Amino acid sequence: MNDSERLIVLNSTKLGDNSLVLHCLCRRLGRRSFIVGIRKGGSRAMYLPFSVLDAEMLENRKSDLWRLKGVSAVYPLNGIRSSFDKNAICLFMSEVLWRAVQDGAAEEGLYDWCEHSILTLDAMTGDYANYHLRFLMELAGVLGFSPSFEDLAPFAGEHLRQISDLLAADLPSFLVYPLNGDTRSAIADALLRYLSAHLEIPLNIRSLAVLGELYR
Repeated sequence: MNDSERLIVLNSTKLGDNSLVLHCLCRRLGRRSFIVGIRKGGSRAMYLPFSVLDAEMLENRKSDLWRLKGVSAVYPLNGIRSSFDKNAICLFMSEVLWRAVQDGAAEEGLYDWCEHSILTLDAMTGDYANYHLRFLMELAGVLGFSPSFEDLAPFAGEHLRQISDLLAADLPSFLVYPLNGDTRSAIADALLRYLSAHLEIPLNIRSLAVLGELYR
């Protein structure tokens, strides 16, 4: 089977000197991993987390790990790649999806929502420090369990009021809601524990500590 696919890179693993295993979210196939060749001395920038790619898939009848060829970037994502802060948020969001969505899973609407989230972050010019919190709340809804105040209360601890306010806020109000770095990290941790409980998967997101230091 040779077929074209739109995909979002969630993570990558080096395979020898000239290949990567890309862990991707695909528009039609859901979560899937592929092998892609890298020319000697070639750039790997196109395969950074949350890159949106078009590629041809080459089926491997002996393995579930198919190969990609003719890979091209759909969007330059200059707004993300030129910003340290946005790259940190991007790494966090891609790690959450990589750990939350299992291989073979194909949630309806997940790909399109994720691509829209990437382009929204890319286009923002300010007030995006809370964006990853909005991402977590929306992800829960896309996965089928939109959080309510009652749902989140057991995980909120001392930040129940802020979480309640954020749940009720539209996107512009959400993004400018005043939070310090420690509170923002605590709310992100509460949302991750909520997602973990519903998915029955431990979401130990290492990049959350990077965001905590960034916005301290």
